[in-house]
Amino acid sequence: MKIKMQKYRVIHLSKYYPPDRGGIETHVQTLAKTQAALGAEVHVVCVNGFDKQGDLCTRTKTVHEIDGKVQVTRLGRLGSFARFDVCPELPKKLCQLVKQPNTLLHLHTPNPTMLIALTMLDRRVPLVITHHSDVIKQKILKYGLRPFEYLIYSQSSRVLTTSVPYIEGSKFLRTYRHKLSSLPLGLDSSNYIQPNQAAIAFSSSLKEKYKGPIWLAVGRLVYYKALHIAIEALSRVSGTLIVVGVGLLEQELKALAQKLGVDDRIVWLGHVSEDELVGAYHAATALWFPSNVRSEGFGLVQVEAMASGCPVINANIPCSGVPWVSRHEQEGLTVAINDPMALAKAAKRLLDEPGLRNRLVTGSRKRSEYFNHVTMAQRSFEFYEEALGQEWNYMNTPQSVNSL
Repeated sequence: MKIKMQKYRVIHLSKYYPPDRGGIETHVQTLAKTQAALGAEVHVVCVNGFDKQGDLCTRTKTVHEIDGKVQVTRLGRLGSFARFDVCPELPKKLCQLVKQPNTLLHLHTPNPTMLIALTMLDRRVPLVITHHSDVIKQKILKYGLRPFEYLIYSQSSRVLTTSVPYIEGSKFLRTYRHKLSSLPLGLDSSNYIQPNQAAIAFSSSLKEKYKGPIWLAVGRLVYYKALHIAIEALSRVSGTLIVVGVGLLEQELKALAQKLGVDDRIVWLGHVSEDELVGAYHAATALWFPSNVRSEGFGLVQVEAMASGCPVINANIPCSGVPWVSRHEQEGLTVAINDPMALAKAAKRLLDEPGLRNRLVTGSRKRSEYFNHVTMAQRSFEFYEEALGQEWNYMNTPQSVNSL
């Protein structure tokens, strides 16, 4: 069936894009590919973080790619300073893109590079912003960016958050309450619900190789992920902690594990393939998600885990979407932030309380359906309609799009 639709172009401005790993990167790819499948012309502009060999690199060149039906421009950078990537070609590229008619920009923040570049445009362009999280820890960056944020957010048609609870904790967002809406992150959960043979084989290998129960942590090894809380909790509960992800705190966290005497019960997998990640979810008794500050606004890995039938133990971050995604006693268990004893106690409940885990597995699978990627893409079109001031027609049923 063909989708009857006005000609329009969506330009996603993302900091990075897969194979860069992260919740925002995964979200942008899923949203862009789903929108393209629904009939939009979609282009992603991001920073190129890789050299020709595919290794992470500070100094890179611009490359153009096609990801399914999505055009991807990875802009070369000269360097990166305090989370700001220097991309000389960016202003010119944006000016070229917005010259074409019916173009809409969708900015994903925090994103200092794209934010500042938008202030250099010589024309007003319909703009939608997804505010994934406030800048919390980087105080100099936060206040240095504030004038640019006020300018660009004021010019936007709509500011989206990934959950309603996040708005209440953001003094900055409340300034734009008249243009705020929520659009949760979407996930194509098909591979998580029905893992392929490679994922099943990897899941079996983990269960055979490591002593259970298997606890899983997924995410970059950075401060707000609070993996040190998981390591401390492991000293109070049996089993093996499998860590998927890399980051600057890796050596510090390994030193803590050795100090606590649990280093022989932690497996550091680093980067894994999608099949291996799915397999890890299916091998785990629960996902441990102890993030402790509002830099963690949503936690897309929670949805991945829930779709896989893996309950989540998360932390009750005030005014964050994290405990809203996986809700206490409905899909998972929520504990106090920075409390390894509470995390360990919740893990023991899953092991000892009859029927608890099975009930949470059922709730998790059902909850993951709410975050359907096609539903979220269709909702995004409603905000685009508003920004462009024209009516778009698009398919109304998630079943109209195959797994992307």
